[in-house]
Amino acid sequence: MSSSGSTTLPVGAGYGVVVGVGFFFAFVMIGVSFLQNRYTLYSTKQSEEFNTASRSVKPGLIASGIVSAWTWAATLLQSSTVAYEYGVAGPFWYAAGATVQILMFSILACKVKQNAPRCHTYLEIIFARYGVATHLIFMFFAFVTNILVGSQLLLGGSAVVTSLTGMNVYAAIFLIPIGVCAYVILGGLRATFLCDYSHTLILMIIILYFMFNAYAISPLIGSPSEMYDLLKAAAIKRPVAGNKDGSYLTLKSNYALVFGVIQLCSGSGTVFLDQAYWQRAIASRPTTAVRAYILGGLAWFAIPFGFATTLGLSAVALTDNPRFPTYPKTPTSAEISAGLAAAYSASTLLGKGGAVALLIVLFMAVTSCASAELIAVSSLLTFDVYKTYFKPKAKPSQLIFVSHVMICVFGLTMAVFACIWNVIGIDLGWLFLVMGLLIGGAVFPAAFAITWKGQTKAGAISGCLGGLAAGLIAWLVTAKQYYGKLTVETTGLEYPTLAGNLAAIMTGLIISVVFSLVKPQPFDWEVTRSINASAIDRPTLSASPPNASDSEKEKERIEGLEPIDRGLPTAQDEEKEMHLDIAVANEPSKLRAAFKVACIASFILTFIMDFLIPMPMFFSHYVFSKGFFTAWVVISFIWVFCSSAISTILPIWETKGFFKELVVEIGQDLRGRKKTGGE
Repeated sequence: MSSSGSTTLPVGAGYGVVVGVGFFFAFVMIGVSFLQNRYTLYSTKQSEEFNTASRSVKPGLIASGIVSAWTWAATLLQSSTVAYEYGVAGPFWYAAGATVQILMFSILACKVKQNAPRCHTYLEIIFARYGVATHLIFMFFAFVTNILVGSQLLLGGSAVVTSLTGMNVYAAIFLIPIGVCAYVILGGLRATFLCDYSHTLILMIIILYFMFNAYAISPLIGSPSEMYDLLKAAAIKRPVAGNKDGSYLTLKSNYALVFGVIQLCSGSGTVFLDQAYWQRAIASRPTTAVRAYILGGLAWFAIPFGFATTLGLSAVALTDNPRFPTYPKTPTSAEISAGLAAAYSASTLLGKGGAVALLIVLFMAVTSCASAELIAVSSLLTFDVYKTYFKPKAKPSQLIFVSHVMICVFGLTMAVFACIWNVIGIDLGWLFLVMGLLIGGAVFPAAFAITWKGQTKAGAISGCLGGLAAGLIAWLVTAKQYYGKLTVETTGLEYPTLAGNLAAIMTGLIISVVFSLVKPQPFDWEVTRSINASAIDRPTLSASPPNASDSEKEKERIEGLEPIDRGLPTAQDEEKEMHLDIAVANEPSKLRAAFKVACIASFILTFIMDFLIPMPMFFSHYVFSKGFFTAWVVISFIWVFCSSAISTILPIWETKGFFKELVVEIGQDLRGRKKTGGE
């Protein structure tokens, strides 16, 4: 890939960010792990803590982790690509099409707490319910999902690093995971959450930096009114095919709607089949799992919506500006598909400052999501391969060792696959659109495994394999019929990928339901509830229960579903919180109430985002007025501010008491009082 057009930083800047920032976070993890092991009951030397964060993470930090895990390189780059290609409809459909899955996953998060409260991975549920053959089939889909997601991260991230700095693309692909592997090994899942938080904080600051510059400060644009005028002028020179009057300022965009449907299908696979999201459900507290996913989904919406409404539209508006990297030419389709629209507009708006900001925000997105993928795949390889098939009675120390090794193995694996895609000419856009048809068949069978006792083994297997076959056939046949040949270009276009995505996910649903109903075999959830019932590796607590007054207070907390004020607890606090969790988990009425909240909230919010807002504007062929576009931009600002509050302020607020206590205890420790927690 040529990078000459937009290289605004020296090669050393690329190596500095990729290597330096990665290892900076590794050193941060050393400090966090030391404090955690010394001053709390949670020790990173325990496999339960390393892989599930002892199932005790509060909703703010879970929401921040969800935002971080769902913010891929593609979230920033592909959303800007569709903004460049389709106008305002692109960022909206990117955000709306991929928020639904997080909202819907709140239902699965509740059901995990209800029907498999002690599992480490969702494949453990598959194994307990359906046996070895089904377990291996779902394992295939799980690993395909994680390999595609991980290699996409590196593929998109390395393309922009190379574009901005001229750094060797293969060096970027292999160096990016090194620092991430280091800090995940040092800290485990809880430390990954804390790094995710810091990454999300930086991400929000830089997104707001770009937004205020483009819409309030920059002499090139400087206001929503000026952006509106530039987009109208761009539509005259480069009208958008399939948009009303070729305008960039309308939701009447045929190809953006097609993309939105693909996003719905593809995103369902990458959430429902990715252990990273199940792991966050497993790590959350029973009282707050649903709340965390609803908040996380709403917070994440703002990132592609705000980012692409800024940098994606700025790329359109500034293409004819002499400062634009490709001027006087327009960017090629290959450059845009590689995700370079954001890089071009950042460099044009802010020069080297914009390039540095984009490089940092992209690195934050890539590393935070990569850390989630590394710990997720490590858990699958540890519990579903090593422990299930090789050493069922493995000791916690052995599980920790295998987890560490598997983190490194998967880091290398996703780098190798990213290199393969790069060598054979597959870019981020192609991989993003095609991914859903490869994994979509397993979406509903995986969801039904924890939500519907009527799904049978035959229904689960046939749904997965039938969906895969239907997706591949529909994809290739449509490409051949529409375009007359099968090439990387034709198979990555909208209609073939739409056909493949829809065929895969809907065939998987239909076949799974039909096969299950033909020969019903109702399932007893007690089987999955007994997973790891006697082998869970949890911190040792004192044998005496809380006193009566404490029990009364805990009961009040249960009734109100209130969070405890502290974050990483001391032994006394942990004992209280563990009793609270056990009490909630043993009260089905509380989990049933949470399930109702999850269903109502997710379906209502999905209806609003995907139908109530866009469809009237689509069918009325409405083209934005200047006032309406200004309001649209203002809403994007408000949403980003609300998202920042959820993902960066709420986690601090939830743990405010802990930080005060921690400072006091460190001071006492420095004065000679020996304080140990998880050591």
